[in-house]
Amino acid sequence: MHDDLNAVLVRLEADRVGAVERLCDFLRIPSISADPGYTHEVARCAQWACDQLRSAGLNASVRKAKGHPMVVATHEGPPGYDGPRLLYYGHYDVQPPDPIELWKSGPFEPVIVDGPRGKRIVARGAVDDKGQVMSFIEAFRAWIKVHGTLPCAVTVLLEGEEECGSVSLEPFLLENRHELKADACIVSDTGMWDVETPAITTALRGLVYVEVTVHGPERDLHSGQYGGAVPNPINVLCSIIAQLHDGDRRVMLDGFYERVEEVSPRVRQQWRELGLSESEFMESIGLTESFGEKGFSALERTWSRPTCDVNGIFGGYTGTGAKTVIASHATAKISFRLVASQDPAKVLESIQAFVTARLPAGCRMEMTEFGANPAFLVADGSVFLGAAERALAAVYQRAPVLIGSGGSIPAVGAISRILSTPALLVGFGLDDDCVHSPNEKMEMACFEGAQRSHAAILHEIGRMRV
Repeated sequence: MHDDLNAVLVRLEADRVGAVERLCDFLRIPSISADPGYTHEVARCAQWACDQLRSAGLNASVRKAKGHPMVVATHEGPPGYDGPRLLYYGHYDVQPPDPIELWKSGPFEPVIVDGPRGKRIVARGAVDDKGQVMSFIEAFRAWIKVHGTLPCAVTVLLEGEEECGSVSLEPFLLENRHELKADACIVSDTGMWDVETPAITTALRGLVYVEVTVHGPERDLHSGQYGGAVPNPINVLCSIIAQLHDGDRRVMLDGFYERVEEVSPRVRQQWRELGLSESEFMESIGLTESFGEKGFSALERTWSRPTCDVNGIFGGYTGTGAKTVIASHATAKISFRLVASQDPAKVLESIQAFVTARLPAGCRMEMTEFGANPAFLVADGSVFLGAAERALAAVYQRAPVLIGSGGSIPAVGAISRILSTPALLVGFGLDDDCVHSPNEKMEMACFEGAQRSHAAILHEIGRMRV
């Protein structure tokens, strides 16, 4: 390992106790962004994060935003530096801790406890995202303490609304896009494959979420008087939903698969070598076998294939007992997970056309959009991806896995779209970290590995020229 980096890793090891103490201080602040009653605490947390970035050696400030404040910090790298600039993105807000009674300790009273993988820290925000944010701040601190500078130019953006919709993020990016412009963005809000295997999330699915209501008669009707003579909106809606998939579980919207790209052979082979047992995966949720688009594994379906799911359906009488009624309308909430190159706007148009074409005479449809975010994909062969792979391999002594994610991180799409900055999702959480649940935790091994990894990534980027 290069001497410059090795000295930083030695410094991180020497400051392990201090790093944990600082993380505990961060976790004690109840920065619950969704609850207006905690607005003061969210602001206090922003200032705390800003102070930590300053103490690490960066120029940092708290910035006003539409809602909760942003934290922005910069470092220009060594004298005469002319290489790439990294943008580090994270969030300092957390989910509400409810239900409180299920916590084994206070959600904002961090404790270090023993677990099957060694020590772990338990508190709300431990892994999502305060532990991950502090991991790169500690890497900055160690580099500057040892060498007096970072090896590359860095900008940091921390938001306080990730857990409640990131309402302020896009306006802030638009207003400050020149200041925040970078060559690549490091997002540390995802996970590893396991505690010993680092991962880079190279694909995030996008999301189109709609509510579709089919309207029929102008009022609810007696099913004895009108049944068989009028369109029943519940029947109509169920029939339309049933046509959304064919026998191979492919989505039947016009043009839905036109721009869907296959994952690269290298990544597909990595996924096969992960050795995921589909039967065990299904048994963990009480099922016996996977179900979905024909010809693809469970990992491929959730990481790299587009999907359609009805998330809720309602209409008519749903109370206790019987009521013979034909409802005047019926509603379904439907989500479409998208992959790279699919256009959310075109998917919305296709949904509207699909439903409208199948309505009986006299019926009409109403559609409400609740989200339309594009998917995200890192091109295999990206120089920044290669740098992150080398850094993680050096720290963990094994190559990182390039994984996908079935979920969405809207901030990644916004940063890519508004700043034209490609993102690298390098996270250090585990599947059992209880994210958004009681007893959220971060393994100490992951926290320490994250610090070393960010130090190594900074080193790799500092050696590049663009």
